[in-house]
Amino acid sequence: MRGISLHDIWMIISALRWTLLLALTTFACGAVIGLLIAMARTSHQRWLQGIAWFYVELIQGIPLLGMLFLLFFGTPMFLGIDVSSFTAALIAFSLSAGAFLGEIWRGSIMAVPKGQWEAALSLGISRLQMLRTVILPQAFRLSLPPTVGFSVQLIKNTSLAALVGFVELTRSGQIVSGSTLQPLVVYLLVALCYFALCFPLARLSLQLEARFHVAGRH
Repeated sequence: MRGISLHDIWMIISALRWTLLLALTTFACGAVIGLLIAMARTSHQRWLQGIAWFYVELIQGIPLLGMLFLLFFGTPMFLGIDVSSFTAALIAFSLSAGAFLGEIWRGSIMAVPKGQWEAALSLGISRLQMLRTVILPQAFRLSLPPTVGFSVQLIKNTSLAALVGFVELTRSGQIVSGSTLQPLVVYLLVALCYFALCFPLARLSLQLEARFHVAGRH
């Protein structure tokens, strides 16, 4: 057993960039999927609603870890295509994020007061124009707190990528712990890194929630 060196500490801290890369890329891809899901769920077309509903129920019904393993181990086995640990994690996390963001944004769209819908309809504009100019800007404000809150969960979920070998924050902690045999100190440092990422976002989510709640009462 050896002590923890500055090199070990730097290895853990520098792995933050891969955690952030995975989280940001996942959020971007998940946002595209989520927007499509939200639009389909609030559409007047029953078949679009049905497809979006099935997607959400299917993805939310599958454990994220199971989806990750299926993509990483199943794709080479069944399709003969090798996927990297980053690619498997990105696809799995993006599919999951799309389902959850879609439901968050659908709820925000439906939470826009009925009077706003009726007022927009009375202007004689198309549904697309109504959504773009009246409904979505209000829904955006309503969705900010839960969206920021979900990003905290997303960052923590990136730790699952360590199980398929992607060297992010958790995996770097495992490597350092294995070489130093000091898991308590190592994982305390890993936990502090996650805290440094998640705490500001959690506080921001609470502040946005309080701000928009107060604004809504006026």
